Amino acid sequence: MKFVRFSRGKDPAAYGILEGKSIFGIKGSIYNRFEKTGDRFELSEVRFLLPCEPSKILLIGINYKEHIAEIGKKVPDVPSLFMKPLTTLINPLENIVYPEVARQVDYEGEMAIVIKHKIHGVSVEDARSHILGVTPFNDVTERIMGYDQELLTYCKGFDTFASFGPVIDTDVDPDDTVVRTFLNGQKVQEGFTKEMVFDCSKIVSYVSRCMTLFPGDIISTGTPVHVLPMKDGDRVEIEVGGIPERLVNFVYDPKAH
Repeated sequence: MKFVRFSRGKDPAAYGILEGKSIFGIKGSIYNRFEKTGDRFELSEVRFLLPCEPSKILLIGINYKEHIAEIGKKVPDVPSLFMKPLTTLINPLENIVYPEVARQVDYEGEMAIVIKHKIHGVSVEDARSHILGVTPFNDVTERIMGYDQELLTYCKGFDTFASFGPVIDTDVDPDDTVVRTFLNGQKVQEGFTKEMVFDCSKIVSYVSRCMTLFPGDIISTGTPVHVLPMKDGDRVEIEVGGIPERLVNFVYDPKAH
């Protein structure tokens, strides 16, 4: 099943289920019980929004071995956890804006998992049952600042430096899928989640032992090898598990205009 959130004209944002080229409206909660309303919309009628409304954006760094080698780090003993502020979020098809202080802004294509229940302190064995589904995620990073660990939050926390969606897919196996990134139509990243240092159950359990997680919270699980910079006018697309609905955003550098 593919959950989406969308807007249509002046109507308020709504949740729905994407089936083929149509969206079917729902009432209720995507995290609990819902039913179709009978409303049906064609994709040409709507604008995709972020497919859920997280209270927290959590991310796991250095979780693919090839990427760890690429940036010269050591394999961590525990998941490398950090957060992005909600002000980083932009909808699919919106612009990633180069900050005035930025020298190099990189994409980081990732798979994010979406939490289904309010949880705290769950076991590794139980963690999988609390995942609603997966969604493509772009952990945009100012790379030069990112070499300084003291600036990790700063280099990843600029406005417009995160996007995910446009769907949450409940059928993809998060521990056995593929993450791909395309820059201007060229494939630049491909990583298989079975090669992650920490699988999704370990990640959810680890994070939940620190903080309460709520329905809709996002945990992005790390980026594969081959992170590259973006420039003004670039189109960046992220694909997870062959889901045909890629996350698409554009890059806008005010200094170039």
